[in-house]
Amino acid sequence: MLKEFILNARKPSGIGGSIMLWAMNFGHAHLAKWGLTYLEVEPDDCILDVGCGGGANIKRLLQITSGNVCGLDYSALCVEKSRKYNAKAIAEKRCEIKEGNVSNIPFDDNLFDIVTAFETAYFWLDSKDSLKEILRVMKDGGTFFICNEVVREEGKEPPLKSVVNMLDAKIFSPNDYRNVLSEAGFVDVEVNLSKNKKLVCITAQKP
Repeated sequence: MLKEFILNARKPSGIGGSIMLWAMNFGHAHLAKWGLTYLEVEPDDCILDVGCGGGANIKRLLQITSGNVCGLDYSALCVEKSRKYNAKAIAEKRCEIKEGNVSNIPFDDNLFDIVTAFETAYFWLDSKDSLKEILRVMKDGGTFFICNEVVREEGKEPPLKSVVNMLDAKIFSPNDYRNVLSEAGFVDVEVNLSKNKKLVCITAQKP
């Protein structure tokens, strides 16, 4: 029972997934607010939030840009909840939320100034197809932004190892982020840690 609920952190579904999304929208607020201090957003930037979950970060991003903010998630429940949470912006044609996988993003080439990934890169960051897709949908000079509340110290085992294994997730160290993103073709990779070194956000540019 507990395992079934925890697995909703990877792909929410059913009643347990709805509870998880509610918890994520509120429980991750501190992470998003901290991380977004490291992201430069221009007034008319067009943004894609990958793994948009319950839609709270889409709403935050809509408040700091007059451009469109789109969402992507492979969970039908996440798409449903995100659309409901951002119904006003969708009605105003400022927001579009699609169901799909990061390895095959259903948006056009060179469309977004910024692509964000909050608490989701654990599941796909080491996928070359996913990073190629993110580069494809970004404009030249655009920013890829990752924000996570778990980071591995260099040379040490990841925290919460039993949960990480259950979710089939990968916890990256700062050097892991630099290496994976640089190898994929991103430049100017910057890794920022919170004072207690438990939160991490990364910015990287498309050349």
